[in-house]
Amino acid sequence: MNSCYAVLVQLLLIASVLLGAISALKPEDCEVCFKVVEKFSNSLSDDVRKDPKKIEEQFRKFCKGSKSKENRLCYYLGGLDESATGILGELSKPLSWSMPAEKICEKLKKKDNQICDLRYDKTIDLKTVDLKKLKVRDLKKILNDWDETCDGCLEKSDFIKRIEELKPQFIHSEL
Repeated sequence: MNSCYAVLVQLLLIASVLLGAISALKPEDCEVCFKVVEKFSNSLSDDVRKDPKKIEEQFRKFCKGSKSKENRLCYYLGGLDESATGILGELSKPLSWSMPAEKICEKLKKKDNQICDLRYDKTIDLKTVDLKKLKVRDLKKILNDWDETCDGCLEKSDFIKRIEELKPQFIHSEL
């Protein structure tokens, strides 16, 4: 009976290790968090890196110059004056222990799922892209970036036609 119990315990340990490896975050799963934590961590001096309070001060300064998705992450963590909540301790303490960005982002995701929902916008090279292969959402984004509309566009082909009409105004090919 004891040997069956020992085998069962070993199987459970192996399963938990495998599940832990499978559930580990990949950089593409939480790209904004990974990049911001890495960038911020690399900007810290050795004397600041040891003190969580100093790390929090530096993160607030770091966030003042942030834009777009990085600014949104700062908001979620409490690095901005207008942040509604703050979980900066979940960033500063692990950083003071030299924890890698992947693990810090895993911990932050457990506190607030929105942190890993942030994604950088894809850049689309309109000189080489096949518009037919893009999603309608991406076609709409192109028009929106150009501050243009597509009145009466109902189908993907309508959006493609409108982009093709406007391309000469917005894309200047080099000779």
